[in-house]
Amino acid sequence: MSAAKQFLVGIVAAMGALCLGTVIGWSGPVEDEIKSGQAFDFVPSTTEWGLVGSLMTLGAACSCIPVGVLIGKIGRKVTMLCLLPPFVIGWALIILAVHIGMLLVGRFIVGFCGGAFCVASPVYTTEVAEVKYRGVMGCFFQLLIVHGILYSFVVGAFVNTLCLGIACAIWPIIYFLLFMWMPESPVYLAQKGKTERAEKALKFLRGKDADVGGELKDMAAEGQKEQTSVGKTLCRKVTLKGLFLSITLMIFQQFTGINAIVFYTTFIFMSAGSSLEPRFATIVVGIVMAASTVISIFLIERLGRKILLLISAFMMGTSSLIMALYFGLLMDSNVGWLALMAICIFIIGFSVGFGPVPWVMMAELFAEDVKAIAASIAGTTNWLAAFVVTLLFPVLNEQIGATACFGIFFGFAVTAFLFVLFLIPETKGRTINEIQAKLGEKKE
Repeated sequence: MSAAKQFLVGIVAAMGALCLGTVIGWSGPVEDEIKSGQAFDFVPSTTEWGLVGSLMTLGAACSCIPVGVLIGKIGRKVTMLCLLPPFVIGWALIILAVHIGMLLVGRFIVGFCGGAFCVASPVYTTEVAEVKYRGVMGCFFQLLIVHGILYSFVVGAFVNTLCLGIACAIWPIIYFLLFMWMPESPVYLAQKGKTERAEKALKFLRGKDADVGGELKDMAAEGQKEQTSVGKTLCRKVTLKGLFLSITLMIFQQFTGINAIVFYTTFIFMSAGSSLEPRFATIVVGIVMAASTVISIFLIERLGRKILLLISAFMMGTSSLIMALYFGLLMDSNVGWLALMAICIFIIGFSVGFGPVPWVMMAELFAEDVKAIAASIAGTTNWLAAFVVTLLFPVLNEQIGATACFGIFFGFAVTAFLFVLFLIPETKGRTINEIQAKLGEKKE
């Protein structure tokens, strides 16, 4: 029963990822309608449309560090609830846009709010989960991101831009109404000296008859470290190593090309001349992404984080190579199905490894006293990388061609494989203290 309750809390907490997924998936289905002038009273230029796609990633990058500070100051739950009203305002600006500026500001705001959950939600989830459930619950975030993307793809295939915006805007409201009943993180409460509330939260999560004394003692001990200055905690050797590993995983997650593919799925299929109507090809991609992420939940505690990352990098590299060859040599060969197959291989590979695992490890590699700020730095890096990829992909595609673009993604996938093989430690089944020891923390 305690497992079911933890999973329920984890799923509800990760609904911020569902909201973020709707933001990510929104641009694909509406592209044609907006560019043709049917959606709004204005038609964005190529550069402006690039900003529409990429500004949400810049907004997300701007949110991570402030949110990392806030979750340490006012709590994980309060911070996440405070993000939801501006989330709805951002969607309102998009829905009611009468000028390109409103659309851009709205995209920045929903990106800011959605991206903030990339830090707050994984931290919260790992803190409410028992060690044996941490990997599974850590995957909930990516699982709900891809379901949010799929939701946008499916709804967007059958309704206009206005209706899709409204359909996306309702999710932050639903999330607020559900998450307000969830407990605050017991780790945060213990660090702030609120022992009784921390014990109550743990009893809620583990069962009223569970012995939570040991966990509570460990959390209280971690709280003593919080008095150390942020600068000193960040400069610890083990923290710097964790930052290097986490940041590099985040860079590879983006520079292997996932957001370029998701944001411009419809465009890629149109360019590839796929025989399947682009809007339905996009839905296929969304379904494959969601199903593959579900598979990763069952595999992460069996195979471990490292092997999933290796499989992921291999599959993404193979897919990128196929796409490069297709655009370079086979576009006139009436094999448009090859593009759909290659993209599906990429999505499966990404979803079983480099999709969920960097977020799981981001919350596992750091001690509790530095987790919030360190995770926010890693999250900021992720979204800055996403901003660069989504902004440059359509430009580079125009200047150097799809073959070269997918060749670049192939190069990053190969490098990612080697990085994981030689440098990433396995964190499966280890407590935070054991992971810190693995990273080289010296016992005093």
